[in-house]
Amino acid sequence: MATTSDVASLASAVGGDVVEVKTIVPPGTDPEAFEPRVSDLLTLSDADLIVRVGLGYDLWIDKLIIQLHRPEFQAGGRRSVDASTGVPVLEVRGRNPVTEDGHAHGLGNPHYWLDPANADAVTAIIAEGIIGLIPAARDTIVANRNRFLATLHERIVAWMQQLAPYRGTALVAYHNSWPYFARRSHLNLIGFIETKEGVAPSVAHLSSLIAVMRQSGARAILQEAYEPKNLSEMLSARTGVPLVVLAPTVGSVPEARDYLTLMDFNVGALARTLATASQ
Repeated sequence: MATTSDVASLASAVGGDVVEVKTIVPPGTDPEAFEPRVSDLLTLSDADLIVRVGLGYDLWIDKLIIQLHRPEFQAGGRRSVDASTGVPVLEVRGRNPVTEDGHAHGLGNPHYWLDPANADAVTAIIAEGIIGLIPAARDTIVANRNRFLATLHERIVAWMQQLAPYRGTALVAYHNSWPYFARRSHLNLIGFIETKEGVAPSVAHLSSLIAVMRQSGARAILQEAYEPKNLSEMLSARTGVPLVVLAPTVGSVPEARDYLTLMDFNVGALARTLATASQ
């Protein structure tokens, strides 16, 4: 059982026919705004292994685990995989999102899957979790992972070539989902429209952001597929900077059917927008 479609896709790539992967957060739903349902408790009760994003992103699953009385599913348990293990985390903070503001970025920025190079570490920890439950499947799991990584590494080269002409380009994003993607692509995120999740930005913040966009020569506004567009469209109209809708998760747009097509879509959409903006 995977909490989100992103770690589900990577678990499927590693597990292949050895596993049946189900996802709790429905595709196209904002995982940071997700509230578990009673039906999720029943679904989770059939799981043999739980794969979570970690870093406070899917803390809601702990509520379900407590109700199940399954300590082996708790973080650190033998049937729990934290996919963030081994990932170099950005924006690390020493606060507990459970006891403070509840914001899903409380332990660091959790959108690490949007750097495709991080899939190496993520698939390694998932493979370890599956092999721990099914030792006889080790060779199959290792072969699946190696095959996936070979394809991934070829695609990373192609993705970086697509974005190479725009190295250092200034970008603005609606939500702070894109620092891993920007770092890998050598792009410069200069600001965010949403300063705190679910809270409308102030007029002063938007005015300041417009000034920064003009000063830095921003060339695109990154808009998550399931976030409201009104503020991004307003900034685009005021500055002339084009808005590009990207897919923050697998399934958030029809083209992002799995992990590889998620990255295909985002790189292609951004490259096309930047090419147009540079003309």
